[in-house]
Amino acid sequence: MAEQLILKNLEFIKVLPYWAQEFSYKYCSQTANLYIVNGNIRDFLPNKMYEGEFVFVRIQEFISDVLFGNKDVIVFYDRSSGINFCTPEMQSQYIDEIKKLPDFSDIPRTDFLTSTPVKAFKYLEKYFLLNINKKSRVVLIIDYAETIIPNAKISELSDNDKNCLVTLNRWAHDPIFTQGDISIILLTENLIDINQKLVSSPGTVKINIPFPDERVRESFLNFLDRQESLLLTDRLTPQRAAKITGGLNLLNLNQLSAESYQEDKPISLNYLKNKKKELIENEAAGLLEFIESDHDLSMVSGHTIVKKRFKSAARALKLGRLDILPMGYLVSGPLGSGKSFMVSAFAGEIGIPIVKFKNFHSSWQGVTESNFEKTLSILKAMSPVGVMVDEADVFLGNRMKKGGMTVGSRIFSQITSFMGDTSYRGRIIWFLITCRPDLIPIDLKRQGRAEEHLSLFYPQNITEREDLFEILVKKLKLRIQKDISISDLLKKCHYDISGADLEAILIRSKFNAAMKNHAIITGEDILETISDFIPPAYPYEIQLQNLVSVLECTGKDMIPKKFRNLERSKLISEIRELKTLLGERD
Repeated sequence: MAEQLILKNLEFIKVLPYWAQEFSYKYCSQTANLYIVNGNIRDFLPNKMYEGEFVFVRIQEFISDVLFGNKDVIVFYDRSSGINFCTPEMQSQYIDEIKKLPDFSDIPRTDFLTSTPVKAFKYLEKYFLLNINKKSRVVLIIDYAETIIPNAKISELSDNDKNCLVTLNRWAHDPIFTQGDISIILLTENLIDINQKLVSSPGTVKINIPFPDERVRESFLNFLDRQESLLLTDRLTPQRAAKITGGLNLLNLNQLSAESYQEDKPISLNYLKNKKKELIENEAAGLLEFIESDHDLSMVSGHTIVKKRFKSAARALKLGRLDILPMGYLVSGPLGSGKSFMVSAFAGEIGIPIVKFKNFHSSWQGVTESNFEKTLSILKAMSPVGVMVDEADVFLGNRMKKGGMTVGSRIFSQITSFMGDTSYRGRIIWFLITCRPDLIPIDLKRQGRAEEHLSLFYPQNITEREDLFEILVKKLKLRIQKDISISDLLKKCHYDISGADLEAILIRSKFNAAMKNHAIITGEDILETISDFIPPAYPYEIQLQNLVSVLECTGKDMIPKKFRNLERSKLISEIRELKTLLGERD
């Protein structure tokens, strides 16, 4: 019976991982018998205490040994291996008892271990009924459950898949099974891969296994160290390595350790950081890309008010005041105004990793959602982390299409729910970067998501242009003639110049100098480039991008003087006129 579960007392439950405690309480409450265990299920899990440290096992062993003590009947099943038991004695007893039934006496013994789901469930149900009569507890653990009951419309399921779905639903609701101490545990990495009728059923208990936290990573690294299979440089200890490996699971750490041990090459800090980047990008199925940031906000020219706000946020982070930080930022401004550079500089200011979402759209039904669900789990484990969504209007703008629900709309629901989870305030900071904030759905821009709306604009006067020039020279590591008048040169630019334009001018000037065998860029090289340079001609687009950024901005002090006193009605009117001119519809 449930009260006989091998969790001897509450003190023992407290040493279990949180998800295992939740599972234990749900089981002991006897309110459900169908569990979907999802998330980081392919990882090693902490098993028993050993000299104050954990040893680690796979999930099947963890459930059968730690949670159920390998008592009564523990059955394993997947489509490849078929039916197995945690001990040979249990397996022999199962075959012997099924073989005695009149309908099955002529069936070969090996067939009772079949991998065919429909047949396997038929045999197992008969065995469940036999054990219910004996008042024995039975636990069935089904791995790769998404291959048994995939997420698809009923009309799209095969007859076998429908049979499995009905069988599992029946086991979860029929009093014969719910009151007979029969527990069904489905294992899958992503809930979205499982048939949603079963997932959303009130009788289904969903248990998520998170990526390991710092304490568990440290215990695992100490475990490897005790096994003499962990090679670290003198400057790197298991404790320090655990601190900088957020986002990696124990399987990743074991792989990293095994590779260095095989090569007889101790793990250094740089090696660990590079491998972490590589492993997380692979684990995220190519949906995340690390943004390297070797500069801070001192490398950003102009945008004084925006920099001040970011510096205040950086200070709050360092003081541990996560409660006063915004959930995210909407950073807008015209092309070439330095939005992405500003965000990466902020990450460098506070020393946290920053990742960029790559295109996660897939033509295969369910693949996108599945990959995205796993990626969000990685972000949770990496925190604190900055998440950059560049060109957010394209990336997140088209949430609905003709014909109703689409992949985009389901992803949109996932991301809005995740962005609005206040438990990650200050731990996961969102940066939606766009030239067209008006095209981003209001759901993402409201309070509780991208709360701070910051706007960047082109340099407004000669002083700001000079500051930008000097910052770019430093960033590009250029050698410039010392006695030239930067102000006089920049006055030759008789147009609004963006940071991207000025960077292009400097790179061309460097090219001109090289062609003349100059080691140092002269004023003549720069003047020649300025005279020849024609900025991209998108006047209406740039004007529209300026105006929608002004309209979106949540701080009046960020807005240039020429826009500051525009009435809102006039601003909206000008935006509509420009959209009409460009052939856009509201």
